[in-house]
Amino acid sequence: MPIVVRIDVQLARHKMSVGEFAERVGLTPANVAVLKNGRAKAVRFSTLEAMCRVLDCQPGDLLEWTED
Repeated sequence: MPIVVRIDVQLARHKMSVGEFAERVGLTPANVAVLKNGRAKAVRFSTLEAMCRVLDCQPGDLLEWTED
């Protein structure tokens, strides 16, 4: 998949657990795992906005396009 999800990098940078992140964003830990592992087919803008707010980052810090 040419889109790489970098949530784990931001979580480590903020020393935040998946559980805390999930709670603050309003997702289940299972859904965060789906996002982290690159298995998600789509992300709502409202979810992306919440993730950026919680992690104080830009969407490009969480998602990266790579050549296939």
